[in-house]
Amino acid sequence: MSDNTAATTVGAGPRIPRGVAMAGLASAMFLVILDAAMVNLAGSTIREGLGLTAAELTVVVDSYLVAFAGLLLLGGRLADVLGGRKVFLTGMAVYLAATAFCALATSSGMLVAGRIAQGIGAAILMPAALSLVLALYSSPAERTRAMGIWGAVAGTGSLLGVFLGGTLTQLLGWQSVFLTPVPFGVAGAILVWRSVPAVPGRPGRFDALGAITITLGISGLALGMVSASDTGFGAPSTIVGLAVGLASLVAFVLVERRSTHPLVPLGVFRRTPVITANVVMLLTGGTLTSLFFFLPQYQQDVLGMTPLSAGMTQIPIALMIIVGSVVAPLLAKRIGLPHALPVGLAVLLAGFLWLAMDPTTSGFSVSLLAAFVLIGLGLGLGLVNATAMGVRDSEAGESGLLSGLVNAAQQLGGAVGLAALAGIAIGAAGTHGDISFTTAFFGEAALVVIALALSLFSAAGKRQAPAVAGTH
Repeated sequence: MSDNTAATTVGAGPRIPRGVAMAGLASAMFLVILDAAMVNLAGSTIREGLGLTAAELTVVVDSYLVAFAGLLLLGGRLADVLGGRKVFLTGMAVYLAATAFCALATSSGMLVAGRIAQGIGAAILMPAALSLVLALYSSPAERTRAMGIWGAVAGTGSLLGVFLGGTLTQLLGWQSVFLTPVPFGVAGAILVWRSVPAVPGRPGRFDALGAITITLGISGLALGMVSASDTGFGAPSTIVGLAVGLASLVAFVLVERRSTHPLVPLGVFRRTPVITANVVMLLTGGTLTSLFFFLPQYQQDVLGMTPLSAGMTQIPIALMIIVGSVVAPLLAKRIGLPHALPVGLAVLLAGFLWLAMDPTTSGFSVSLLAAFVLIGLGLGLGLVNATAMGVRDSEAGESGLLSGLVNAAQQLGGAVGLAALAGIAIGAAGTHGDISFTTAFFGEAALVVIALALSLFSAAGKRQAPAVAGTH
């Protein structure tokens, strides 16, 4: 079924407005971002409550990201073959059950198990949601605008998450951050069930070997990086983890080349926008995830803030993500999508450099506020335009694949980027259990530099008239 046909099908039946269906689908992004923001704010409290080291807390965060990133491509394939709505509702059920389990954790092992299950649910849920959005909006211009809405919802989830995360953690304990998202998820599932008709899937098979090799690849790289933070890059556990990760990724490419039903048809990487978008998402995913891992700890452990005040002072980041998400489609229409992407990344780079060199020693300051504004605006502009570039030209049967691919790139970047930066920042601190936050922030800036250079190179190679991005 083509995207145009799917869009018509979604609009049929009970004549429920398309915006209602979009609201239900966007609940997936809202829920995942809300939960991630609240868990990040509760990180220091979780670490204290369960007696974790900085490296162990990294494992708690990365276990979710590894499962999420490793299975996203399979989740996208499931959405294409089985039908988006069925897969969406299944993924939501798994995610909510795992989220509730995390609230019951009494040890790091239980919490890691719950976070892995959360990642599996999110990997099923997210590409299904995005593929259904692409069915609702069939033209490239509509899809660019839809990605603006998608990004604004993410910003809203982040906004509410930093507020509730700090408040709930301080008043009710860290367990409350895992219970709060459940009602939002139930409401979103009901809305999708009632407003989005079941669309038949496309015949096909599942590339189990591809899913196994990509998951092993991501897991090996992430765990090797986490091990390096405790034992160093020369330790056997680090070397084995990195070697298994790299070998598995090579095996994944070989499997995909020979498979009759590949998880990722390698032909999609002949498209320059797809390559650019996914590499940019990989790098910015690393900065986004590590920022919201390090920043709350920096605010609480170095600047002396409470969880509540740390959450409240992050609200400008979330607000500017919303602003950037709304402005991103307008900017893309004005100057062309390939040229709008570097603008967002340049703003993001300015924000990270400002944060890394900020002189604030306690509490909050105008200088920190300026850094937060730039970072939030850059994230909104950059992520929305990178996502739009990666999915807007999907052909029949590709919406789940390309949406899963761009989400997988972001989560893969988050998992490996966080592990790498945590290893470097913990090692730079020189004291067991401590973190060099300045090193971490400069490391995030370095990732943005690479993404910016790639986007500029891509834009220079494709001189596109401004009108094309908005009307193509």
